[in-house]
Amino acid sequence: MSKSSSDAAPENTAPRHPPELLELVASLPALPGVYRYFDAQEQVLYVGKANSLKKRVSSYFQKDHGGSRIGHMVTKIVRMETTVVRSEAEALLLENNLIKTLKPKYNILFRDDKSYPYLKMTRGLPVKKSDAAKLAGSPVALAHPSPATPLSVNPLQVPRVVYYRGAVDKRHDYFGPYPSVWAVREAIQLLQKVFRLRTCEDTVFNNRTRPCLLYQIKRCSGPCVGLISVPDYQRDVDSAMRLLRGETQEVMSSVEARMMAHAEKLEFEQAAELRNQMSALSKVLHQQAVDTVGDQDVDILAVKVQGGKACVNLAMVRGGRHLGDRPYFPVHVDDAEPAEVLDAFLSQHYLDVPVPPALITSHAVDKELLQALIDQTGVKITAVHNPREQRRVWLEMAQQNADIQLARLLAEEGSQQARTRALVDALDLAPEDLEQFRVECFDISHTSGESTQASCVVFHHHKMQSAEYRRYNIEGITGGDDYAAMRQVLVRRYSKLAEAVRAGEGKLPDLVLIDGGKGQVSMAREVFESLGLDLSRIVGVEKGEGRKVGLEELVFADGREKVYLGRDSAALMLVAQIRDEAHRFAITGMRAARAKVRVGGSKLEEIPGVGPKKRAKLLQRFGGARGVGDASVADLCTVEGISEELAQTIYNALR
Repeated sequence: MSKSSSDAAPENTAPRHPPELLELVASLPALPGVYRYFDAQEQVLYVGKANSLKKRVSSYFQKDHGGSRIGHMVTKIVRMETTVVRSEAEALLLENNLIKTLKPKYNILFRDDKSYPYLKMTRGLPVKKSDAAKLAGSPVALAHPSPATPLSVNPLQVPRVVYYRGAVDKRHDYFGPYPSVWAVREAIQLLQKVFRLRTCEDTVFNNRTRPCLLYQIKRCSGPCVGLISVPDYQRDVDSAMRLLRGETQEVMSSVEARMMAHAEKLEFEQAAELRNQMSALSKVLHQQAVDTVGDQDVDILAVKVQGGKACVNLAMVRGGRHLGDRPYFPVHVDDAEPAEVLDAFLSQHYLDVPVPPALITSHAVDKELLQALIDQTGVKITAVHNPREQRRVWLEMAQQNADIQLARLLAEEGSQQARTRALVDALDLAPEDLEQFRVECFDISHTSGESTQASCVVFHHHKMQSAEYRRYNIEGITGGDDYAAMRQVLVRRYSKLAEAVRAGEGKLPDLVLIDGGKGQVSMAREVFESLGLDLSRIVGVEKGEGRKVGLEELVFADGREKVYLGRDSAALMLVAQIRDEAHRFAITGMRAARAKVRVGGSKLEEIPGVGPKKRAKLLQRFGGARGVGDASVADLCTVEGISEELAQTIYNALR
């Protein structure tokens, strides 16, 4: 007799995991380390760190996580790997590296974009004793410098201020990082207004015989033509660096003391110059006044989560000045809490970017994570999430910006998804998942047949995927033959993929857009037929009457009639966006290739014994490939690392 429903044992809804996995969990040590979860397809689900592997990993299998993001992830775990390390700081570093490499599905991922701009102050070479008297005695206000009386000042002895992005080195001074290029430009303009520091290249500095326009508008003190002595200029550089470090009052006091000293000596012109400098400095500081409450370097982090999306708004204070902010949009957020997003940002961001000693956050920071950051970076960091006074104002500003940026992202994504859906409907496509709908678009670019290049851009997940863009150098065709160029790029792009598709290991894009009409589409059809691929995927974008935007028609390779979507069609807007991006990408690649050929930079690359470092030194010393070609053997020998034999080789190769 069967049991009634009331007598039946309750169904066990807990996820069932392989016994060997549970045995491994039970045997984990209480040591710091990193763990990795895998699903049945051997895809990495999640990477995490722990101060105690046993305690952290066990919590995943002992607690009921419900229908949350973590709950879904736990149900898919079939295998686990762990790595024991010496400290949580080492675990943090390893976790970050693995997340970047593996990009797990359930980790909150931030785009690996740490290329912040800096303000760079080149360090002047020490002045030789033989030159010291001449340089120190150069006139402070020479009215009309003449080519007949050249002032031999080495530009390397005169520091310059410049925008910089890239790896820093110890030979120069760097200030930042800044949240944007605009913030760096503003800082440089401040230094030009107050201290009149030079920004010109060394080659320009070397060839000046009269002061440039920046001197005329009081943005440079004219060291290139001796209008200021090197020691006086260096004093201004030192003051500028102190200002960038936030030593505002010290700079003002120093300038004031120098002004009074000149006045006591009846040197009224020099005193007036310093008075004007103080006035400019006071005006700038008043315009950019911020009550820093003793803070010099601070990062303010505000998190907003809504609709499965998140924004972390990072505002920066450097040297006591608020420099602006920068938004970050992570992926794989789903139902994550703001505190989780904040912790993910801290662990992924500050291992590659200098961390300031003070953090102001919208949510509390995990204490163990903060200590791991301190141990890893060597910086004593304090984090405050309930600030007062001016710090609270900063946090409220950052939070407002996070709200605005996330609202903009949600609006843009909603619009882009609507465009994707409109295109799918207009072309009667039936993708399995609209989120996975993929478009590849091709364009050909050249100038009178020179430097022909083809571009391929990718639209996926409702947006352009710049990391997947590709350029193809087209060779072995008649110059200007766009059809042959299109044939070559399509064969190179899809021949291997076609083999993978037949083997069941690859997937073609849902749509292949060709920037062109019937001729280009016919060429694409021939390629796809030869490869045995589906012709219905090929669509050409033919320019309308008078080549006017909005009048484009779609041409099909499978014989369907041309389609005009309409000027206001969301589908046509998406097609035009993708087509224009392919055109832009092709144009920039073609111009770069053409410039390389015409300037002759490639010739240097072909000379035996001239590697990247020597080539860079040659180009810097002579101001470009043309200058290298005009240089004599003796001139070439003056470059570090260039022997007389190599100089002769270079000289012969460039003639």
